[in-house]
Order: sequence, then C-alpha cells, then structure tokens
Amino acid sequence: MEQPAENLSSDRVELRRWRMTDLDALEQAIYESLDHLVSWMPWAANHGRQQTADFLARSHDEWETRQAFGYAITSGAVVIGSCGLHRRIGAGGLDIGYWIHPHWTGQGLATMAAAALVAQGFQLAGIDRLEIHHDAANPASGAVALHLGFTEIERMQATEGPSAPGEVGIDVIWRMTTDQWQARTSEHAQRIG
Repeated sequence: MEQPAENLSSDRVELRRWRMTDLDALEQAIYESLDHLVSWMPWAANHGRQQTADFLARSHDEWETRQAFGYAITSGAVVIGSCGLHRRIGAGGLDIGYWIHPHWTGQGLATMAAAALVAQGFQLAGIDRLEIHHDAANPASGAVALHLGFTEIERMQATEGPSAPGEVGIDVIWRMTTDQWQARTSEHAQRIG
C-alpha cells in the first residue's frame, strides 16, 4: 500500500502528518482535553509528556511501515485534535480514529476531519472498505459515521469489557465500502453540478 498525502484539508480543518516538533502543541491539546478524553480513550488515564513523545515517535514509525497514518487536526494552524487511518481490520480495510479538543466539539470539525480521511483512504490502492469503531456509550462518534454515510454493521460485546470509564463495553462498528463512497460522491457531484 502506498502512503497517503501528508497534508489533507476538508472545509475548516487541515490535517497534517504528525511531527516530533508537535510535542508541545499536542501536549497542550491533550492536557486541556483530559476530562473529555479520559472517558473514551484508555491512554488518557496515564497521560504524560513522555507518553506524548512516545506517541509521536510511534506515529512516525507506523507511517514509515504503512501500518497507520496519523494526522494532527488543525484549524487556523492550532492543533485541535488527532485522527488517523489504521490497518487494524484486515486486508483491504482501514479503521478511522479521531478525537477533538472539547472547545472545538459540536462544530462538525470531527466530521470534516473524518471526511478527509475517507476521501484519502479510498484513493489508496487495495482499500475496499473503511470502518469506524466506537463504544455504544459514545453517540458523538456514531454521529460522525452516520453523517458521512457509513452503515452500522454490528454491535458486539468488547472482548475485554469496557477499557475506559465512560464505556459500556459494547463495540459499534460502522462500515463504508468503495461502492458506497463512489455512489455518495457521484450523487453529491450531481447535486452541485
């Protein structure tokens, strides 16, 4: 699989590949978002500067080995969250993950970031499906998937139960196939054309 573009844009957000020089900006975004993140992101409970540096180093390595493609979500050059395409769901698929600083939630920015990832993901050779996974107690993540035209395909008990305090241990899986994406983009083009 080739690599995606290092910079993507979608309406009011810019996505750019994480860099080691983002340590301070990411650290600040995480610190200001901890109360929001700890409910849904297991890593947030043990957050610290070293964990942030480790994340950036791992992001670099995963990009180079094509296992994951992590991006800073920015608006007006300010880091407001993180997102990525991950090879966690088997051949031909990518999983999309995202989080947004709570000051920036409710504005459609997570949806814009995920839309950029969807468009980029389907441009990569060999990708026939994208998925978004979230805990059933996190309807905001599901709203992003629904708004983008993903189809809920399954709800299943998490293998190890809830992994963060806000979770109930039920994984919701949303999927979009290449055919669905092409039909959606064709329909959109016809509406504006």
